[in-house]
Amino acid sequence: MTRKVHERIPLRAAGLTLALVISGALVQAQAVDDTQLKQVIIFGRHSVRAAVTDIGTLNTYSAKPFPSFGVGTGILTPNGAKLETILGGYYRLWLTNEKLLTGNDSSDANFVYFRANVIERTIATAQALAAGMLPAASVNVNHFGPTEADPLFEPMFTGTSVLDLHKSLAAVQGRLGANGESLTAAYAAELALTRSVLFGYPASQTPAPAAPTGIVDVTTIPIDVTLGTAGSPVNLGGLTTITAAVDPFIMEYADGMPAADVGWGQLTAAGISQIMRLYTLDLDLTYRTPYVASVLSSNVTSHVMRSMVQAATGNAMTGALGNPSTKVIALIASDGNIAAYAGLFHLDWILPGYQADTYSPGGAVVFQLRQSQSTGEYIVRASYIAQTLDQLRNLTILTVAAPPAIAPLFIPGCSIRNATFDCPLESFVRVATHAIDPHSVDLVN
Repeated sequence: MTRKVHERIPLRAAGLTLALVISGALVQAQAVDDTQLKQVIIFGRHSVRAAVTDIGTLNTYSAKPFPSFGVGTGILTPNGAKLETILGGYYRLWLTNEKLLTGNDSSDANFVYFRANVIERTIATAQALAAGMLPAASVNVNHFGPTEADPLFEPMFTGTSVLDLHKSLAAVQGRLGANGESLTAAYAAELALTRSVLFGYPASQTPAPAAPTGIVDVTTIPIDVTLGTAGSPVNLGGLTTITAAVDPFIMEYADGMPAADVGWGQLTAAGISQIMRLYTLDLDLTYRTPYVASVLSSNVTSHVMRSMVQAATGNAMTGALGNPSTKVIALIASDGNIAAYAGLFHLDWILPGYQADTYSPGGAVVFQLRQSQSTGEYIVRASYIAQTLDQLRNLTILTVAAPPAIAPLFIPGCSIRNATFDCPLESFVRVATHAIDPHSVDLVN
């Protein structure tokens, strides 16, 4: 069992008093951004992969066989690796332009920390991101063994946190008025579109035809919210099956499959965006529910917060990642991890072509630690960065002038009223400390 430790986070170190108290009015009044980037923390999802449900099972949900991704179930596709390398190239250009990186890869590699969850697609994504960011250097991607669990990403499997499944169930049921079936009416349009694509008829056809013989109509499976497991905090019944059935569509499009293979030729980018509301709903209920988000994301959030304080003070801290001179921290995991992390801070975003709070392939919550050159103050600036659906599909090269989609993030209780929603570091530490469940945190790297 991992030891739980409470430790006060020092804002004074070795005689250095950080000027962390900054009024919102002062930052708001600064028309010119005089801040310098000191550290960036990228918490991202893996890139494009094959469906995570095996083709045999998927084919029991559809009138026609699902197309093959050419790789095993859940494995990162070759295009997925290319796309993450492209994204890494953008980060390289941006961070060099910001003077956080020098452009000398062998030198810059000494100041980066990469870590991925133990599954193949996250490790391969982190490796591809590093190859794009520092192409002339060999970057070590930290990860646990395939039979181990990483306390940052799976704290409930390491004893770092304990998820009360009955409380999780109550918390989710409470969001639904204890009636999961109410979702069938709220998402009727998305369910109708899903059924039409799976069974191969126009969504406008009335009456809708019967399900093909021997094929499961996933849209009719009751959405019964029942007790989950440590790996899946709540069981959403039919919604879980629906999510499995629609999951391949966004990956088909993003992987560049011929249009005839994307939802069997029935889905455009707009249709995929609409249908993925069901997928996002599943993630929202399962991982963004406040109690669940607190238990699952407190440890990684604590490590992120401590890493920022460590960089600002220049003094090593327990429970931080890298060392005081680490400039880039990249953490790669899955959509559920990003959902719980965003849920802990109550972060929301909308990017062009996506629905609200979509956890797109390769998308990341990015925290920048910046310092005012005039006052010495430290601030946190947050954003969600992701390639658009068409940038993914077309393997679009990204530059500072032609970047991925970027949405500034407002951190409730912390951000002030300026265009980038800057948050004084002291306020960020206070907000994060309040959100973190101290019983779900360790101080081990």
